[in-house]
Amino acid sequence: MSTIQRIEGLPLFSRVVIHNGVVYMSGIVPKDRTDDVKQQTRDVLAQIDTYLAQAGVDKTRLLTSQIWLKHIDRDFAAMNEVWLEWVDPNHLPTRVTCESNLASTDVLVEILVTAAAN
Repeated sequence: MSTIQRIEGLPLFSRVVIHNGVVYMSGIVPKDRTDDVKQQTRDVLAQIDTYLAQAGVDKTRLLTSQIWLKHIDRDFAAMNEVWLEWVDPNHLPTRVTCESNLASTDVLVEILVTAAAN
């Protein structure tokens, strides 16, 4: 049986699970929810960097990403601007972005990524 490693276990889920060479991350929401979608996206991506580092990888190992926006018509371009500043253009993951009624009214963006382990 292969090993399953869990990072930051919370009451309802684990933040990161590593299994069979894949790093699975839960959806990440901003810690500071008082700002616009650009700042919330920066907040989320910084958290993702931290969790990837805890898993022993970085964003060059991303395989997939899923992005949910509260207001896609209003915020898609602004979120993409921050995404393009962050993502490594030589190691782009697959990606889907959609609009969703997120878990809290003040959350404008949530991002989930999956990465290859080293």
